[in-house]
Amino acid sequence: MRWLVPVLAALLLLIQWPLWFGKGGWFRVWDLERQLLAQRAANDSLSAQIATLAAETRSLKEGHEAVEERARSELGMIRSDETFFQLVAAPAAASSASSASSASSVRARLQGPATAAAK
Repeated sequence: MRWLVPVLAALLLLIQWPLWFGKGGWFRVWDLERQLLAQRAANDSLSAQIATLAAETRSLKEGHEAVEERARSELGMIRSDETFFQLVAAPAAASSASSASSASSVRARLQGPATAAAK
């Protein structure tokens, strides 16, 4: 009789082992559910990208505005009736010196010729 309880406990553990740790066990199911949620999130992100690309493709096929926008931004093209202006920024050292001289010339203009000559 003493050996019956340990034998039954061992049989119970042997029966439970595949339920928890086997190929279709609970731990495996929980891991697969976690992977499924991650894959669904990735699929949703990719679906949004596909929808954006489909809308852009449709716009390029049907309208001229999208083609013109691409030509302007990617190729730097302009229309024949437009004038192209390119603004070049001054270097940092030169811009600080020129701003100081321009500030003094503005002060001289504001004060008038008599006060500027007196200085």
